[in-house]
Amino acid sequence: MPTATIEERLACLEEKVARLTGDQPVVNPSSEPWWKRHSGAFKDDPLYDEAMRLGAEYRKSQPTAADSPDEFAD
Repeated sequence: MPTATIEERLACLEEKVARLTGDQPVVNPSSEPWWKRHSGAFKDDPLYDEAMRLGAEYRKSQPTAADSPDEFAD
């Protein structure tokens, strides 16, 4: 397999840097936000439901001052 010349390698690097710095438009831009494209990915997934349940359980086990207004009552 032939190796790329320095000029070819430099051109490739310049293209990548331009893409990373935003100097070039993104190829195949989507008009839809990323979160809409991924929305519903975990629908009807029992593992996701379990993860959400465990997260809520953990948050409830870590009370904060805002959770108990009587503590700071006059």
